Amino acid sequence: MIALDTNLIVYAHREDSPHHLLALAALTGLLQSQGQVGLPWPCVHEFLAVVTHPRVYQPPSTMAQALAAVRALTDSPRVQLLAEQPHHLDTLGRLLARGDIRGPRVHDARIAAICLDAGVTELWSADRDYSWFPALRVVNPLVHHPA
Repeated sequence: MIALDTNLIVYAHREDSPHHLLALAALTGLLQSQGQVGLPWPCVHEFLAVVTHPRVYQPPSTMAQALAAVRALTDSPRVQLLAEQPHHLDTLGRLLARGDIRGPRVHDARIAAICLDAGVTELWSADRDYSWFPALRVVNPLVHHPA
């Protein structure tokens, strides 16, 4: 399963993003391919916060627009929402113990733990912060165009 990070769904949603066309093409191609696509719940929450924030986008997306974008994505039979599993704290603890993980990196560790526990084989992200978690393979589809 390939999972999606927040930044890709933000770029695909926001037409004023310089990465919009590449992100939209990557996301569309993934959804048209075979196999499941994972969407971690923390990425959904972060997406809603980012695209509706008036200091990030002028004008920001309305909450109705943002929720509609999430619903359009999750309406795909290929998309599976990913959440913490009962052993999440164990997985998260192992990731946090492996390096200088604190502050904002804890959020990334949470997403990495959710993905690892769900059997995600690849996280698509334009964020380099996941390099702290070598157990999770990260691909930037804006640079490395997946087949």
